[in-house]
Amino acid sequence: MSIPVSERPLRQDAERNRERIVSAARDAFAEGGLDVTMEEVARRAGVGIGTVYRRFPDKEALIDAVFEDALRDLVAIVREALDEPDAWRGFCAYLERVMALNANNRALHAVLGSQEHGRGRLDAIRARMRPLTRKLIERAHEQGTLRADFSPGDLPLVFAAAGRVVELTQAADPDVWRRFLALLLDGLRAEGATPLPHPALRPSQISRLGLHRARRST
Repeated sequence: MSIPVSERPLRQDAERNRERIVSAARDAFAEGGLDVTMEEVARRAGVGIGTVYRRFPDKEALIDAVFEDALRDLVAIVREALDEPDAWRGFCAYLERVMALNANNRALHAVLGSQEHGRGRLDAIRARMRPLTRKLIERAHEQGTLRADFSPGDLPLVFAAAGRVVELTQAADPDVWRRFLALLLDGLRAEGATPLPHPALRPSQISRLGLHRARRST
C-alpha cells in the first residue's frame, strides 16, 4: 500500500527530530556524563520531552543510539587502516585515531566508561572489532614491522593505559597522550624488540577485566 503524500513530511520531520535528539544527547553526555537528564537532552535538541520519549522510551535506548554512532566511527577507523598498503602505517594510524576519538569525543568515553550501562556494549564492540583488528595485526606481522609477540589480547591494555593517560592529563595538557603513543609505538616496532616476559591475555580473560569500570573508579 502506498503512503499518502501528506504523511511524508511528517516522517521526514520525525527523522530530523531523531537526529537532533541523538546529536544533543551526544553533546550532553560528553559534557555531563550519563547522568544528564532526558529533559536536558530535550532542551538542547529544541524539542518537547514528549518528542524525546516517542523516539526513545528510556535513557538506555538513547544511550544505545549514541553508542551506535560511536561504534560506526570505530569500525570506519579500522577499515581505513586496513586500506593502507603499509601495514605499520595503518596500525599506527589506527591507534592514533582511536586514541584521538577517545580524547576528543567525551560521549564515547562516557558510554564506554559507564559502570551502570555498557557491559553488552563493550562486548558488542569486541565482537565487531576483533576480526578487523586481528587482520590489522596479522598484516603488520607479515610485513615484519610489528613485533612478532604482540597479540590482539594486548590491545585492550594499550587502550586502557591510553585512556588513563587522557584522564590524568586532560586539564594540564590535552594532547600529551600523543607523546605517550609515540613512546608506545617505539616499543612495538619489530626492529630491536626484546622478548616479552609474559604471554598476552586470552579472550576469556579479557572479557572478565571490566576495564570500562576500572577507568571510572580509579
